[in-house]
Amino acid sequence: MRARLKNIRWEAEGINSYILEPVDGGLMPPFDPGAHIDVQLSPGLARSYSLVNDPAIRGYYEIAVHHAIDGRGGSRHIHEKWQVGQILDISEPKNNFPMVEDASHTVMIGGGIGITPMLPMIARLEKLGKSWELHYVAASPERAAYVDRLSDYDRVEIAYDGIPGGRRLDLKAICAAAPADAHLYCCGPGGMLDAFVAINCDRPKGHAHIEYFSAETEMATEGGYTLELARSGKTIAVKEGETMLDALLSAGVNVGFACSEGICGTCEVKVLDGIPDHRDHFLSDDDKAANRSIMVCCSGSKSANLVLDI
Repeated sequence: MRARLKNIRWEAEGINSYILEPVDGGLMPPFDPGAHIDVQLSPGLARSYSLVNDPAIRGYYEIAVHHAIDGRGGSRHIHEKWQVGQILDISEPKNNFPMVEDASHTVMIGGGIGITPMLPMIARLEKLGKSWELHYVAASPERAAYVDRLSDYDRVEIAYDGIPGGRRLDLKAICAAAPADAHLYCCGPGGMLDAFVAINCDRPKGHAHIEYFSAETEMATEGGYTLELARSGKTIAVKEGETMLDALLSAGVNVGFACSEGICGTCEVKVLDGIPDHRDHFLSDDDKAANRSIMVCCSGSKSANLVLDI
């Protein structure tokens, strides 16, 4: 779908928000808290960003982008090239981080730009009159986005861990204090998410939820295996130094992809035979063990041949 960039607003040091409105002046497709959209930046360059606005607002989408100087070019492209009035190609909302609305209590933990998916959750929980709390950590007040939107709530803890006298969030204490039947959500840097998962390993399955906004993914570029595409009949050799996605695109295979880090799920492809080398942060451990699908942007193959449903 297409959208017009209506407004750009400074939110914090290195973070801008972007308001996207329908080109025809109608309503945007509905979304649930935790959803994101894929944004096509240029040929071969697409990225996923969480929707920030209240889901009840249908007139626009809001996303926020942190300018990652050492990133792979997506945020740099947006910060340096996007202009008000520009027409953009975006996807309809997708949700890999859905919120359980009937939870007895909801605990949200955001690190840095990981605060973004929490804002629609708060808006929805407030409308439902549900019990919730938010814990937000940023390096400094200057780098903390959306603090103004959180100031009206007394269930918000904000910590700054990059300034003299600052402090880190005590993840262990936060999670230990949560009721046994609570649902916990965490979005932030990889280290925070790894710690969150370890701390909550004994909670009921499906009660601790994570979403990566970036991943330190070690791409599978060893090559040396062959892809068989069951539907198209193509056979493709993946060479040393290239990813599976590189090989597919070079062979003219149309594969959807966005984050290129194995976190958004856009490039998921069904596996019919062979043993994938999973490198993503999207599939669960059970899904990876079942070997029924693979994220082609970052994963490889442990077997000499991998048959894909393409």
